[in-house]
Amino acid sequence: MITRLILILFLVCAGMTKISEGQTLAERLRYTADAKLLIIHGDDIGMCHSANVAAIDALEKGIVTSGSVMVPCPWFMEIAAYAREHPDIDLGLHLTHTAEWKHYRWGPLAGRSVTPGLVDERGYMHPDVFSVVRSSNAREIEAETRAQIEFALKHGMKPTHLDSHMGTLYAIREFADVAIKLAEEYDIPLMLFHLTPHIRQMLDSRDFYTPAFVESLETRDFPLLDALYQIHNTPVEKSEEFYRNVIRNLQPGVSELIIHLADASKEIEAISSSHRQRVEDYRIFTSPEMREFIREQGVQLIGWKDLYQLWKERKPIK
Repeated sequence: MITRLILILFLVCAGMTKISEGQTLAERLRYTADAKLLIIHGDDIGMCHSANVAAIDALEKGIVTSGSVMVPCPWFMEIAAYAREHPDIDLGLHLTHTAEWKHYRWGPLAGRSVTPGLVDERGYMHPDVFSVVRSSNAREIEAETRAQIEFALKHGMKPTHLDSHMGTLYAIREFADVAIKLAEEYDIPLMLFHLTPHIRQMLDSRDFYTPAFVESLETRDFPLLDALYQIHNTPVEKSEEFYRNVIRNLQPGVSELIIHLADASKEIEAISSSHRQRVEDYRIFTSPEMREFIREQGVQLIGWKDLYQLWKERKPIK
């Protein structure tokens, strides 16, 4: 789950922001400038078995085009095995520095002695981003982020992108710099976005995300999203209406819709207070009706694999 602190962003761009060579991201992807491109992205894969079951089904048979995996979580090995057997699957890493559930927790892969500021008194990762910012530092964030990337690579994953669970890596400039550094070092694109008035409002006091900061990302050829959406404070029974409104009102450019998938089970009920929403997301985004609705709206589905290929074309492999 990406926290409201950073990434519950309902971005409607008034106009397309131009990037390198005077082209929009859509044009760089070889679409027309007025194309409405959408990544439907499943978060929190690997968190538990129910999440894996739903994500695999939605990626294979539904309209979910990409997803990201939580490497420190107990069910990572199951999804890593699947990724090895399906090398074309579009999966990134949901870099994880928090463990938010009451009875279902995990700790850092780098080790508690290496990252003491990342853990609480019981040795688990903190449940919220504020505690990480207060207790940890860039050195620990880099050690843990690097450990997660290395662990995923060791177990055969070929990540198409990097993003951040609960937005921890976007919380302060020092953490963002770590994420950018490692994205370039491992040659994997990081989820970043254009600066708009709405982004400024949502970032609140995070004043590092300035036009100059965005320009520095553009010069390094990071593919910047034009819009990012996630459901929040919407009754579960109104979820499909919310998603249809988002899709109906998409503007030209590359947008990402973040969802959370889970198969109905006692497991997910015990783990997550948002289990009903996760099961509903799974239902909606494997339904023929939603697939047809997206087609009717003239929206074209893409994945992070498309942005990964663009990244590889623009940057030398290190």
